[in-house]
Amino acid sequence: MVEEKLAATAHGGARSAARTEAAKPSSLSEVSIEEESRMLTRIGELDRVLGGGIVPGSLTLVGGDPGIGKSTLLLQVCRNLAADGRKVLYISGEESLRQIKIRANRLGEFSDNLQLLCETGLAAVEQTIRSVMPDVTIIDSIQTMYDEEVSSAPGSVSQVREATNILLQLAKGLTVSVFIVGHVTKEGTVAGPRVLEHMVDTVLYFEGDRHASYRILRAVKNRFGSTNEIGVFEMKEEGLLEVRNPSEYMLSGKPEGASGSVVSCSMEGTRPILLEIQALVCHSNFGIPRRQAIGTDFNRVNLLMAVLEKRLNLQMSDCDAYVNLAGGMRIVEPAIDLGIAMAVVSSFKNRAIDDKTIAFGEIGLSGEVRGVSMVEQRVAEAAKLGFTTCVIPEVNRSHLKPIKGIRLIGVRTVRDAVDLI
Repeated sequence: MVEEKLAATAHGGARSAARTEAAKPSSLSEVSIEEESRMLTRIGELDRVLGGGIVPGSLTLVGGDPGIGKSTLLLQVCRNLAADGRKVLYISGEESLRQIKIRANRLGEFSDNLQLLCETGLAAVEQTIRSVMPDVTIIDSIQTMYDEEVSSAPGSVSQVREATNILLQLAKGLTVSVFIVGHVTKEGTVAGPRVLEHMVDTVLYFEGDRHASYRILRAVKNRFGSTNEIGVFEMKEEGLLEVRNPSEYMLSGKPEGASGSVVSCSMEGTRPILLEIQALVCHSNFGIPRRQAIGTDFNRVNLLMAVLEKRLNLQMSDCDAYVNLAGGMRIVEPAIDLGIAMAVVSSFKNRAIDDKTIAFGEIGLSGEVRGVSMVEQRVAEAAKLGFTTCVIPEVNRSHLKPIKGIRLIGVRTVRDAVDLI
């Protein structure tokens, strides 16, 4: 029997390199604020959401429902980066090399700068990253990675936390940009500990119905850019394609002369998006009427209907009400309140609103229409798509310069807006 001593490792950071010298504090004036050199993915929607491209040494978490297109989008990113001469490493713990090859053949030609690895052991993954030294590494997915020093099963809280911690040290220590794919729970959040989102630099979520063609990429955390930007994609046979004009895409197929249909405008970051709000109000055959909202807050719709009943004396307490945001987007901005209210009244009175009219504004509990931000961009987007009338809050109209080709109507209360129907 020969005694063999193992090197002692620190808990939670076993593979971190020991510092040769103590860290020294720096004064604020000594810190450089030069802009980071970013890597462009040549996918405009993704670059916008990331804040202008991939930051070297960043750790990005991509979450979404199964089959929504996370792996497809990241494989397209790998193709573009490899074509630009970047060294890319794609590590998969869920698919074989043959499966990745079949999916890659649908997307187009790939450069030899892209290297594939099928591995779930963190020790082998770390060793490969240190030996290859890629510019970008893709981990698909974080729930399949496991560390032999952690006794729990792969996908558990301890394994996910330890795997993310090791990848974070590799990203910062080697200046390697790492993308990790995370599974989501039934509530739509990334499975695993909540600390996972705090450890990474950027959190991206894929939204939308996987059975539909549209996909929305939203940043809920970004240390290098805005968290309000979104990217819109359309799923095709050859992969995810960018939707450069989401407003035109969301309004395609809008019925003409139908009651309960109003176009409103929402701001997603710096981008105005026009969308169709549909409402259906009909008398209920049950004792308790049904209320349903798709694409917006259900409680907000109930609040707006209560305001309409109280301030306009509309008897809708015995009516079923359904509100839908066509196009599949999820909007919670209060600026679409006026559009929802006008759509509900239009359906209730069965009177159609002019197809070239757009309405937006926030409604208070007293029935007043409050001002919204970035009105110039919203009106300019409406004018660009051919709308001729814009119903906006009076407080915004009084400070807005006239825009050629579009008539601005300012309303102070929701009654003023309903009188236009």
